[in-house]
Amino acid sequence: MNRLPDAEILLTPREVAELFGVDPKTVTRWAKAGKLTSIRTLGGHRRYRAADVEALLGGAEPRIAHAS
Repeated sequence: MNRLPDAEILLTPREVAELFGVDPKTVTRWAKAGKLTSIRTLGGHRRYRAADVEALLGGAEPRIAHAS
């Protein structure tokens, strides 16, 4: 099966937490505060765009989540 070249890489809260050295609940709080954009799966789980996480790690401003 071929992967799309422009497919986004999504990370779990645990993966993001490991990168920052924090608890996964902290990552969820960041998402609720708008510091990190989260995507919800069909099952209701949060996922984070790797590009946004890398931007936050590098000190760049990530995309801000807008309340719908």
